[in-house]
Amino acid sequence: MQPDRLSAVRPFEICSIRPPTENNSLTFRLTRNCYWNKCAFCPIYKTGAKFKKRSMEEVREDVTNARILDDLLAENGISGSMDTRSIQQRAVSLIQRIRQARQEAGVTDKARCMPLENSPDPRMRWFSSWFIDYPDISDCVEHLVSWRISGSRSCFLGDADALILRPDHIGAVMAHIHDNFPEIARFTVYGRTRTAAGIRSEKDLAAFADAGIDRVHFGVESGSADVLKMVNKGATPDDHINGLLKAARAGLSCSFYIMPGLGGVAMSQQHAVETARVINEAKADYVRIRTLEIFDGTPIDVMRKKGTFVEADDDTVVLEIKRLIQEIRVETELLSDSATNLLQVNGRLPEDRERMLAVIDEYLSMEPRQRIEYSLRSRLAAFAGQYGGLSDEVLSAIAPVLKDGSLDLGQVPDGDLKQMTAFVKSRLMP
Repeated sequence: MQPDRLSAVRPFEICSIRPPTENNSLTFRLTRNCYWNKCAFCPIYKTGAKFKKRSMEEVREDVTNARILDDLLAENGISGSMDTRSIQQRAVSLIQRIRQARQEAGVTDKARCMPLENSPDPRMRWFSSWFIDYPDISDCVEHLVSWRISGSRSCFLGDADALILRPDHIGAVMAHIHDNFPEIARFTVYGRTRTAAGIRSEKDLAAFADAGIDRVHFGVESGSADVLKMVNKGATPDDHINGLLKAARAGLSCSFYIMPGLGGVAMSQQHAVETARVINEAKADYVRIRTLEIFDGTPIDVMRKKGTFVEADDDTVVLEIKRLIQEIRVETELLSDSATNLLQVNGRLPEDRERMLAVIDEYLSMEPRQRIEYSLRSRLAAFAGQYGGLSDEVLSAIAPVLKDGSLDLGQVPDGDLKQMTAFVKSRLMP
């Protein structure tokens, strides 16, 4: 392979923030960061990140760079049909050769940027490993390999709210992506319900669908006006309902994210009942549960420290989810696909309601000590599933309950177990 060809390889920007279902999708950034950036619970864009609509030229260049790099993967025999070890070995070799060729040619890119790595919050420094603003060649190779291994069928276009872009702009971008990656069969984006309800016409939304957008992931969080106001969501229950109905009429599949625990102790049941009401009226195709995690320095953390927000514990959140399931009356798919969730409650409503409630009741029937132990085991399993094993940091935190590589919770005080659980939870990616 000619060195000058390797030296011409360029990184392309990747969407670090994307729905769990898009973890293995090929991603391109149509915008950078979030233009609203006022939600009290969100830590991601609070580190000085600025919103930007990326130009057509910038996005086209990224797609072209991804195509060039993907061709190199294929030429080096790196494909989804290989075993993981062989893929890793060949990918590392290719990355080294690209870097060497670029260094010899005097080519430099923007420095790899992880805006959270210098955060005073150790949790955010931990998350800096996946929130990468400017990726390098290694990041891009890993991204393409993950996409190829997963089947090479899906693409996510970020960052926070693609619906603010003109339909003709997105259509042109998608046409260019299709020209370069014709195997892609599914495109998804994030959207704000307020944009769908008040900024975009139904004709605009239909144009997104006609261009090939299959699904919009809406961060609804709550159906309670009081909760939405408290966390400065910038949307109302009516925005949620009208935005989702309009998007559905336009031919877009709607995935609806809700956040148990967001109402705290005071508004827990109100949060559940009113969120169910919005789900019933909006008739989302999917409802995804993502339990609140509070990050240091966020507005909701400040509220917690002042005592104006009392965080809901596991039992309160479980009761909230139970009420939600009881109140939903429309046909929808309820999914617990976030590592922040204690229980895996998944199913089709209304037909799976009793089975899902049985999972919750089984947990609630446990003795208090059993629930504490269950919580720790559940979060450790979630961590191992998310990161492929337990980190040295987590192993150190749970060292008092490890015996010969296994958990021995024995007579460890409840408070100590709760502290360990809180630590593990703090390292889970929402």
